[in-house]
Amino acid sequence: MKVVWAHSVNDRGERHELADHARATAALGRRFGESFGAAELCGALGLLHDAGKAAAAWQRRLLTVEGTGRRVGLPHKQLGTCLLQERAGPAAMCVLGHHGGLDDRAAWCTVADHGLDADAMEARQAFLDAVPEAAALLAEPEALLPTLWRRDRAVLEIGLRLSFSALVDADHLDTAAHFRGDRAWEVREQANMAGLLGRFELARAEMLADRPVSPVDGVRAEVYEAAVVAAAGPPGIYRLPAPTGAGKTMAAAAFGLRHAALHAKSRVIVAVPYITITEQNAAVYRALLGADAVLEHHSAVDSEQRYARLGAENWDAPFVVTTTVQLFDSLFGRKPARSRKVHRLANAVVVLDEVQALPASLLLPILDGLRVLAKHFGTTVLLASATQPAFQRLSVWRPLQERIHEVIPDPADLYQRLRRVRYEWRFGPPQPELAQVAGEVAAHDQALVVVSTVAAARRMFRLLREHASGVVRHLSARMCPAHRQAVLTEVRGLLAAGDPVRLVSTQLIEAGVDVDFPVVFRAVAPADSLQQAAGRANREGRQPGPGLVVVFDAADAPVPPFYRTAVAQTRLHFGPGKADPDDRAALERYYTGLYNALNLERAKRGTTIQANRIGRDRRDKGLNFESVADGPLLDRGGAKPVRDRTLAFRMLDDDAVPVAVSSYGTPGLVDRLLTELRATDGARRETFRAPQPYVVSLPRHIAERDDVQALLRPVVGDLWQWVGDYDDAVGIDDGDTASETIW
Repeated sequence: MKVVWAHSVNDRGERHELADHARATAALGRRFGESFGAAELCGALGLLHDAGKAAAAWQRRLLTVEGTGRRVGLPHKQLGTCLLQERAGPAAMCVLGHHGGLDDRAAWCTVADHGLDADAMEARQAFLDAVPEAAALLAEPEALLPTLWRRDRAVLEIGLRLSFSALVDADHLDTAAHFRGDRAWEVREQANMAGLLGRFELARAEMLADRPVSPVDGVRAEVYEAAVVAAAGPPGIYRLPAPTGAGKTMAAAAFGLRHAALHAKSRVIVAVPYITITEQNAAVYRALLGADAVLEHHSAVDSEQRYARLGAENWDAPFVVTTTVQLFDSLFGRKPARSRKVHRLANAVVVLDEVQALPASLLLPILDGLRVLAKHFGTTVLLASATQPAFQRLSVWRPLQERIHEVIPDPADLYQRLRRVRYEWRFGPPQPELAQVAGEVAAHDQALVVVSTVAAARRMFRLLREHASGVVRHLSARMCPAHRQAVLTEVRGLLAAGDPVRLVSTQLIEAGVDVDFPVVFRAVAPADSLQQAAGRANREGRQPGPGLVVVFDAADAPVPPFYRTAVAQTRLHFGPGKADPDDRAALERYYTGLYNALNLERAKRGTTIQANRIGRDRRDKGLNFESVADGPLLDRGGAKPVRDRTLAFRMLDDDAVPVAVSSYGTPGLVDRLLTELRATDGARRETFRAPQPYVVSLPRHIAERDDVQALLRPVVGDLWQWVGDYDDAVGIDDGDTASETIW
């Protein structure tokens, strides 16, 4: 029998037999599918995904382009799609999209309805001759789709995303093994979560023994023990409300590891809203669990580009630290590179830290996705935040209200005992100006100022350098991670020594960044941001009295548009003569009012237009994965239609462009790294990751301006090199690049 090939020669001169690739992908797919009850389905998808490669024309073309670096360029996904349509139903969409991405039900129906012509029938026979077990699989009468998937469109939609993920990850791993020439899959065995828990507890005890005693250590111990006790509860959805500084980072990890050990969960995935916190928390977890157990993954550099596919992470680790952007853009994405990791969410513990930062415009699809994962795919979700949003007030979670487990039995008492600050309000009339606020800040030897935009941070920083003696520092995401870390290290050292230091930051410092100032100034912002900023004041409770939090509304720094609705609700519930932002009852009223003001539950108004369209595209309009990820098509009156990105699922309103800064740090280091990256085309993981501490994410609307483009040089894929000025104090600073953005 003639040998049929799947891939061209590797470095050893060996071609990849189609039968070997089909069986290996099926075995991996089956293994991945076990975690969400779809082992047979995912095995079938893997077995038949490349059936079209058996076509004579495809085989001839493979040999023609071998060694040239060119692609075969002939379609091969349609045959497997057609063969699976009867047994797998809409899951055949996974085969149709295993290279280009999940499309929609209409595209699958078009392929299925077209049927098989004479060439396809010949290819079918060639494939079945090479892989005879495929014929037996196709002859079975039972549907491969699990019964519940066929009954519930919400479960089907998430199930297909998990199945697609299992297929593309299996395909990628076996293909990569062939081209490495060792035929060994890079897949870990099931982690010993009980062993990891023991390692964590021992390392935590050693770490606490070496730390100075803090007045809030008793409360932290209570929160930790409550998390340990709650972890014995059944899989589902849990809430961990605890004041800032109460040790949520440690408690959440303990919950996740113990729950995983007790309930045979595969991994713990911790998602946080900002890369800054990802970096900080990942370092803590690595110190406790070991670098071998912890994977840090975020989107500082776009790993979806073709040059990075061999280095894309698939979350094959027992403990993953990522961002909520990476998590939910992957869950609701459609491209193979981004979707590879999604099957790891099944049978996992997912910790959403600082959950109040989830974008309101996408709450309905996010909460629906979490509901389905928790109820039907073995995922336990822990929501951790000092300012717990009232998600149970929204219709998508209202039926779950009695089934949401509380980690802290009496959070109100906990919050009362851990009150460490008092609030003052500078609203006017007359409203102060930034210069007045800077003068007041300068009167304190140690103070933190948090503002809402990059532009305001730069102005306040420069004003403070005029008003204050001693050290003044600045933080924003226009600074590369290595620069930000250096500033935080210096500031912490000055605070510990009692030396004068003033720090100006955007909101990136609010959620989870461990600093302890006696005084915090915060520009007026949503209530949750005010409370998060307050968590940086008297964090350890070492001040002789309460820390001071000053909330100001500067006339020359107006509330940015993206905050206006939430700030309006904040003014209704908090301020002079009203509640403080750490009042939990007032926070509940605030969130309820905010959801109403944003019209989250009204299908055709306000913020929910985007979420409602996503909901229809996910289920009601026929599993339109492309529309969810890229936006629905716009009818342009005869012109070629384009997609409306404003109605797509996008965690960030403004796409970011990764820009490597070569003028910070050791002279010549980043230049050498970028030279190596260009030479290897970014294919090696270690080469691709090396420059990340020096990468700044510029909003795309800024990066694409003519004056900024003149200062960028291409590296590989979506990565650019910044050749303009890099300010030692504020990072990338080209005047107008510090536009009114939240970063």
